[in-house]
Amino acid sequence: MSEVKYNPSIIYGIFDDDDDLLQSAKVFRANRISVANVYSPFPIHGIDPVIGHKRTNVSVAAFVFGATGFSLAVLMIWYMLISDWPINVGGKPNWTFAANFPAFVPVLFESTVFCAAHGMSITYLLLNRLLPGFNPRNPDPRSTDDKFIMEINMSDNWDAKYDEVVYLLKQTGASEIKER
Repeated sequence: MSEVKYNPSIIYGIFDDDDDLLQSAKVFRANRISVANVYSPFPIHGIDPVIGHKRTNVSVAAFVFGATGFSLAVLMIWYMLISDWPINVGGKPNWTFAANFPAFVPVLFESTVFCAAHGMSITYLLLNRLLPGFNPRNPDPRSTDDKFIMEINMSDNWDAKYDEVVYLLKQTGASEIKER
């Protein structure tokens, strides 16, 4: 009777240094083993192209949130100062938006920045599951303090062998190896 060997679906390599993790990711990439994600207490510059992450479309989301803020400010100014309660202040009539546009620029700018900043903050918290009631995707709490974690999803690497991945992690400086 042959023994069935347990093969985990995800392997985590825990590193003590960010340079070791970066070099390990390069070795994995050279051996055609994809790295699913990296967890670290601070950004590691240059890791995204090494592990194959593409540039995000965060700028598009920021533009949409800013345009929403600008549109809401235009609507608010038009309603409050032109439609609902027009007041002649200092000889400047308020019956057109275009005639008083220079006075509205600070409000439009601040509303645009306000909505873009808050929209991006909420988007960040939602995408990273950091709002109350969500369980964040963090395999080891030490990754927020002093450890660097590389996640290798074995289902994405169908041609890589478990023993090969563990060997490469040990050879490239992983201080611990965890499985899930």
